[in-house]
Amino acid sequence: MLIKQVIEVFDILDSSTVDGNAVKVYLESVNPNANVEVYPLVGPKGSTDMVKVRIPGTRGKSSGGDAPTIGILGRLGGIGARPEMIGFVSDGDGALAALAVAAKLLDMQRKGDYLDGDVFVSTQICPHAPTAPHKPVPFMGSPVEMSQVNREEVSPELDAILTVDTTKGNRVINTRGFAISNTVKKGWILPVSETLLDIMQRTTGQLPWVFPLSMQDITPYGNDVYHLNSILQPCTATDAPCVGVAITTETPVPGCATGASHFADVEEASRFMLEVAKSFGRGEVSFYDPAEYDRLQKLYGSMAHLQTLGRE
Repeated sequence: MLIKQVIEVFDILDSSTVDGNAVKVYLESVNPNANVEVYPLVGPKGSTDMVKVRIPGTRGKSSGGDAPTIGILGRLGGIGARPEMIGFVSDGDGALAALAVAAKLLDMQRKGDYLDGDVFVSTQICPHAPTAPHKPVPFMGSPVEMSQVNREEVSPELDAILTVDTTKGNRVINTRGFAISNTVKKGWILPVSETLLDIMQRTTGQLPWVFPLSMQDITPYGNDVYHLNSILQPCTATDAPCVGVAITTETPVPGCATGASHFADVEEASRFMLEVAKSFGRGEVSFYDPAEYDRLQKLYGSMAHLQTLGRE
């Protein structure tokens, strides 16, 4: 259970003065050996604090091992939209979920439980982000460009990525809880991972929910086409397979809405990602079928051009 971590992280993030250093202090209080990096990222509309947490595994690359590394990326525009909105906004759930996983993993290590592979957790902390028009409900904007965040969060060390984001401002995911996406790799929308569905069923005790992707959703922001939201933006900046973990609602909810975070849903998504990280380091989770992916490449060629802004 990650309820304790979700509550503690929420209490820190629900502040008009929170910054990345406050998160670092909290994580180091959970485990004094925590490897937490915090620094400002400056964009066209202000700045945000990047937070990166590296959690080594017993057979991880950081110690010369061969276990694969998973990235858990908390995607968002901001955790607050002050002064327009007062309090923690729905859009902040991605950061909340990712940091809850980091806190739980650090607590596990303090108690003697280590995963096989390394885990990289990253998100951003901005309590004063702008809002942006979007249909059917307004989006949260961001003080920095999406491409900037991608460059900071996505690195060659990652063998697979879970990208968690509030995904409530739509009419195509109609359930409370969370849903996962197809695997996306270098412009290809691949089949949904059966092993991820297994873990989702096991952790929720319910049938799994999968949300629909369009080709537009896996192209970079800035090309002036519709995107469901930013949940799959990391796939535009990496060769690693990416899966979106969407925290969802039955009805459209604006990303800038306050009082719209549901602890049970965030905890459930966080617990799912924790279990995926455990199994991925042991080689028990496959995000995609490499042989079939290679055949697709041979038959139809590369789709990597979808990771770019296109011909313009």
